[in-house]
Amino acid sequence: MARKQSDYLAALLSDDEPARTPVTEATPSPSAPAEPRQRLAGTTLLGRESALARVASGEVRQVTQLLLDPARVRIWPGNARSYAHLTEESCRELIDSIVAEGGQKVPAIVRRVEGDPAHDYEVIAGTRRHWSISWLRAHSYPEMQFVAQVAALDDEAAFRLADLENRARADVSDLERARNYAAALKAHYGNHLTRMAERLKLSKGWLSKMLRVAALPDAVIAAFASPVDVALKPGYALAQAMDDKAVAPAILAQAKVLAKAQKARRDAGKPTLPAADVQRRLLDASRAKADAPQSFVWTTPHGRPALSVQSINRQGITIRLHAGSGVGPDELADALRHALAALEAEGRGLKR
Repeated sequence: MARKQSDYLAALLSDDEPARTPVTEATPSPSAPAEPRQRLAGTTLLGRESALARVASGEVRQVTQLLLDPARVRIWPGNARSYAHLTEESCRELIDSIVAEGGQKVPAIVRRVEGDPAHDYEVIAGTRRHWSISWLRAHSYPEMQFVAQVAALDDEAAFRLADLENRARADVSDLERARNYAAALKAHYGNHLTRMAERLKLSKGWLSKMLRVAALPDAVIAAFASPVDVALKPGYALAQAMDDKAVAPAILAQAKVLAKAQKARRDAGKPTLPAADVQRRLLDASRAKADAPQSFVWTTPHGRPALSVQSINRQGITIRLHAGSGVGPDELADALRHALAALEAEGRGLKR
């Protein structure tokens, strides 16, 4: 397993061919004749020199595997997975696997840190393994060691490695990944979306949607039982609704109501509201606000309504022209211009 992980790491971090396995030294049999043994020793020496030369030239990447005290290893903040949200329940399967196998079999990837007296390394990939080993050491398995491979990585390479591993993990939520991408876009790619998409080999459109979800306010996220419940597709629909300044306050107000309801249910030991219900109620609040009658009404000099704004939403503005107002097309055209100007001044104008 360590061999596979070594090859995997090298392939991820290299734009060239994957790392090759170094030549291993052979041990001659004691019963072998003297001449063959001398020939074998010479071959072994040449093989060793060849292997060292390949390492020195960079053709072969050396990966150091260590047994570490997890307390001396911190978590790299550039990883998408939230360490604070890991629990015994979420790591139960991994914990049981480590116990059954007598230790951690798949090494984590770490890099050395400088200037931190409390830590010697930080985890780039393997956050759940670190949490599980730490939990086991605190619960009857003090001899458990954190198995890790040390790699020399800059922050951008570390981010790409962590992202590739997290893509295969179903327990890393869309929101965690989205916010991780948003932070990386600024930190590693100078806010250039196209460059980031190319480096990660992701669709630019898909990445753009993830970044929109990352921008959802914390007040909206709090309406869900857990941030894990915020999936990409429904989260993107919420982000689009929040773009409408006229309906965003209604969504936030409903989110506060839902957050209080979730807390009350947790305190009472009741099941929390499912994500689908929360999503529906938030979007219903936005639609109700969008479909509500608006304040602008233009009346004739005789006090009769001639033109009124019925609704404003993402699809456009609905205007009603009242029958029996007693005004002609020119007056109605003027009224329409006044209505559009008033809405523009309020920040609710027609989106071009």
